[in-house]
Amino acid sequence: MINLAAIVLMLLGLYALLTTKHIIKMVVGLNVFEVGLNLFVITIGFNKDGIAPILTGSNSIKDFVDPLPQAIVLTAIVIGFGITAVALMVARKIHEQYGTYDINEIGGK
Repeated sequence: MINLAAIVLMLLGLYALLTTKHIIKMVVGLNVFEVGLNLFVITIGFNKDGIAPILTGSNSIKDFVDPLPQAIVLTAIVIGFGITAVALMVARKIHEQYGTYDINEIGGK
């Protein structure tokens, strides 16, 4: 069920990214896509009734939750924050120079 929600978020973000001509809406679409992708990666490492990956001798490897997707998503969140900051800065500079956020109007000048 969570995988379905993640896929819907990714598709919604991709749709917003590809169909709009407004730069800020494109950045928001990119962020929605990123959240869906992070949610999808987190669900890959999910194990119902799993425990923390600390070896105690009595646990089998099937009982553990995989920590690698969590580490990857933490890194992706930091990278996504940086990409969003740079994209918004570029959008602001474009708006200062051209007076609009519309891609079609920027190309005409």
